[in-house]
Amino acid sequence: MANLHGGSPEISFLGTGDCGPTHGPKDGFPIERYTELVRPTLAEVDLRFGNCERQYSARKKEGAGLTGHGCQPPEMAQIFTDCGYDAMTIANNHMYDFGPAPLLDTRALLLEKGIQVTGAGKDLDEARQPAIVECKGIKVGFLGYCSVIPHGGEAGPNKIGIAPLRVKTYFEPRGPHAPTRVLTEPDDRDMKMILDDITALRKRVDIVMVAFHWGIIWIPRIVADYQVKVAHACIDAGADLIMGHHAHVPKGIEMYKGKAIFYSLSNFCMTQTRGPNFKFNEPPWMHGALRNHTDQDLDYPLMPYGKDSKRSLLAKAILTKSGVKRVSFVPLMIDTQYRPEVLKNGDPRFDDMAQYMDWASDGFDHKFSVDGDEIVVQASA
Repeated sequence: MANLHGGSPEISFLGTGDCGPTHGPKDGFPIERYTELVRPTLAEVDLRFGNCERQYSARKKEGAGLTGHGCQPPEMAQIFTDCGYDAMTIANNHMYDFGPAPLLDTRALLLEKGIQVTGAGKDLDEARQPAIVECKGIKVGFLGYCSVIPHGGEAGPNKIGIAPLRVKTYFEPRGPHAPTRVLTEPDDRDMKMILDDITALRKRVDIVMVAFHWGIIWIPRIVADYQVKVAHACIDAGADLIMGHHAHVPKGIEMYKGKAIFYSLSNFCMTQTRGPNFKFNEPPWMHGALRNHTDQDLDYPLMPYGKDSKRSLLAKAILTKSGVKRVSFVPLMIDTQYRPEVLKNGDPRFDDMAQYMDWASDGFDHKFSVDGDEIVVQASA
């Protein structure tokens, strides 16, 4: 984005949700088709960031992974160049599905494509390394961490893995006829590590963004205690913008001390191998309010994350050397071919997404206003 009025340079930024479809040409899904509706919007901005949700490696061993869709052939990674990503986080719950070798292959593949990477690596030091991109003299740094790491997937001093944000959980009984309250908070050591990383990165770049793979999946609106505590602490330490992934539905947006927190950007380009007959087997998912939200939309058999998983958004920001000048979001709707579509002002679905995000953000400080085809995010006062 050119600064047409002189003065300090500005750059435009878009952050996307989870990206990593499992269906490709052999399944009748050309890779380039996933992004054909959204690619012009991505191309309009200076800088793009997202979450690489899968491993990409030829070293996948059948039966070795936690989930069969967690590792894809390297050619499926074409989608990341189609999107034009400049930087990505690989700190997520699928980045260790088939172990350490595909993790390293994924990291190397993205770097070969010219995409800067953060969030996982050959050891904890490498996993903590930021992805730094410079555009028009403005340096933007990204960090990525995961609170839903599979067992054994954490990076260590001499261990391949994912940058961790571990979480402690407590239960508070409230009497025989009241539901038990679940309390969560971040691990003190991981929190200190993350804040140290932000402090160090703050000295090297003009803008600091932090991505977290975290939170409560598939259920709209609910944000865990630890997410709020972590997001606020990161901003207190110098972060300029927080982006959340993993939930597969949009979550609330909060303004804290003038900085935006996107608790979940939902899906971007996603499919998985579970079929339309997949059912939740645990009683909490089979009954009551949870099922009302997480029942699968049968029009989306390859995206079985609940009826709101087709809703999505792009986090948008205008960046300067002195900070984030403006924050907004671009409403998206994923169609039945699993293509994210940018919604335009005047489309009833645009208004519906604006209302949905306002509902999802209830209880967080925010004020939304429509400006063209974007929804501007500001503090309420």
